[in-house]
Amino acid sequence: MLSLETLAALARDHAEDLSCRVAEFTLRGVPFRSVDRPHLMGVVNFSAESWYRESVVLSTAAAIERARRLKAEGAHLIDLGAESTLDHAARVDPDSQSRMLVPVIRALSPEGFLFSAETYQPATARACLEAGAAVLNLTGARASGEIYRMVADHNAGIILCYVQGPHVREAGDFVRSADHAATLRDHFQKEIERALAAGVQAIWIDPGLGFYYRNLRDSADRIRYQAETFLHTFRLRSLGWPVCHALPHAFEFFQEEVRTAESLFAVLAILGKTDLLRTHEVSKVRAVVRTLGVLP
Repeated sequence: MLSLETLAALARDHAEDLSCRVAEFTLRGVPFRSVDRPHLMGVVNFSAESWYRESVVLSTAAAIERARRLKAEGAHLIDLGAESTLDHAARVDPDSQSRMLVPVIRALSPEGFLFSAETYQPATARACLEAGAAVLNLTGARASGEIYRMVADHNAGIILCYVQGPHVREAGDFVRSADHAATLRDHFQKEIERALAAGVQAIWIDPGLGFYYRNLRDSADRIRYQAETFLHTFRLRSLGWPVCHALPHAFEFFQEEVRTAESLFAVLAILGKTDLLRTHEVSKVRAVVRTLGVLP
């Protein structure tokens, strides 16, 4: 059971990390500052196999409509994806991904929309960045130097995702270390150094809580792992870069109320000092952010 005593012990044991500051940067004229934390990233998903049907669109027009709604609801970034991360979903080749994502980016970027392109395919990443995407949400475990250089060349940001496997569609069984936050810190330290060497100047790190692993099907065990990672997020701030979290759903517990689940996990993520919240439910999560912001 989560308690004040649990939180107090966590803060006491890692007090040196609580005061760590992370980098601030501007993308396409939009500042991302710690004082404004957390920022919100809405989701537009072209994959009909994605189980969160409220985020699914089936045409460019529908994607543009949803993107406009998400921005009006308070999204600072909008994440565009063309392939579900579920292991049974069909693979989508890079050209097909680009054909879905690029028209949306070209249509709305001139209006000041900030788009993140979610992909592990270098060709899709390049097409989206050339079209005007401000961020690459890289769902692969290790980026090539080519990907880092293209992000830097387009003055874009990158979200570095932790994946056990070459990329999100080839993740196998999850191996959890005794101190997972320390494992995450070691992993991201190496990738941050490679990104900076290539000239990238805007980075978020993402522990990958929204990714599918076959052996994390037990709902209670999965939720404990997710909650622990949220609350230990502040320990990653010693790396000097902000943290992004995809908010999960705990369908087994919430069932018909699953659309409210992200609000609960947003509280845990904010307590852990998360900087960017990826959510399918922008208006609900924004209400949580605003409420916590006025509490003593």
